[in-house]
Amino acid sequence: MNNQSIQNSVPSDIAFKIASLLQELDLCALGSCSRFWRELCGSDHIWAGLCRDRWPALGLDKEESLTVPKFNAHQLQQQHLDSTLKGWRGFYVSKHYEMASKADAVIHFLEQCISSESIEVNHYLVAMQNMSSMQFGFKDVVVFFFKENLHVLLNLAGLHYCIAWLGVPAEHVIEAVSRCKISDRQICVQWWKLGRWLYGFRLRDESISRRASLRDLAMAKEQEVLDVLHRGAIHEVIRVQISAAKPVSSPWSCQTQTPETSG
Repeated sequence: MNNQSIQNSVPSDIAFKIASLLQELDLCALGSCSRFWRELCGSDHIWAGLCRDRWPALGLDKEESLTVPKFNAHQLQQQHLDSTLKGWRGFYVSKHYEMASKADAVIHFLEQCISSESIEVNHYLVAMQNMSSMQFGFKDVVVFFFKENLHVLLNLAGLHYCIAWLGVPAEHVIEAVSRCKISDRQICVQWWKLGRWLYGFRLRDESISRRASLRDLAMAKEQEVLDVLHRGAIHEVIRVQISAAKPVSSPWSCQTQTPETSG
């Protein structure tokens, strides 16, 4: 079927509606089918919507026109991509690789801070602040931090950032961690509180430990853990340590053997 017959079989408005409902990878796949779909799937109207949806913090939704923000075409060459990409699609691709580079920096920082499978909360919160200043959007976090091959503490950083900094609705976060197959991964948070004063004497510092899955955190079942992570070591809390939860060993069981009866 040639391009003309495709245009005749699918009305332009219907074809545009179909393309507008697709996510980025599916849109690019459809655009590779024919010249007709390539031109349609490269529409500025479609890619402008994808940009606004992925990076709401940029304020692109306030633009009244389709004026494309400036971007560095040389960056596309560095990624071995088509440097002739223009318009909103060019901006999207350039911005994606810019955010990928920033994500690599945050991930490297966290990996450097993780010692013996744990990290101190002050370093963890620095990463959160960096993600905020770099203007990561929810989809950026899903793409770069919700990966099975990353340390669970990196998954946690992405999840916590979405909840506490971006205010993403819980159902969206739950759906994302489930789709990325990281929802059952578990973390352990331990914090130490100053001992209370009693009759002029200060009692021993109190140690509290909680373990939770990423799904439970997303569902706010462990709100106390999220609160401790968000506040960090402050006031009566003198230290907070975050680690990957160790596997729970099965309780030891003893099977009694029935003594053999002599014949």
